Amino acid sequence: MDKLSALFELRCLLRKMEADVGLEALTPAEMDVFLAAHSVTEKLGEAVASDQIRQHEMASCLAQATYHRALRSLVRLGLLEKAEGCKARQYVVRSDIVSQ
Repeated sequence: MDKLSALFELRCLLRKMEADVGLEALTPAEMDVFLAAHSVTEKLGEAVASDQIRQHEMASCLAQATYHRALRSLVRLGLLEKAEGCKARQYVVRSDIVSQ
């Protein structure tokens, strides 16, 4: 199998996995921000700061406006929630989405 064929197979598998957990409708920026938020969360249900998400390698390459638009969209979709009892710009990744 050549490299492009292997890449194609991986990409198809990734898209199937995204669909299996209900994330297939996300834009690439939304997907990067969501996965970055999950990655920097130490324990499910724990709050994570917007700055931590922004500094993750998956989100750091996004333009500032694109990052904030994706973050707002994820909150609107219910994939991220504003953390209760925390200062502003703290979010929680919906544990029922990531634990499936």
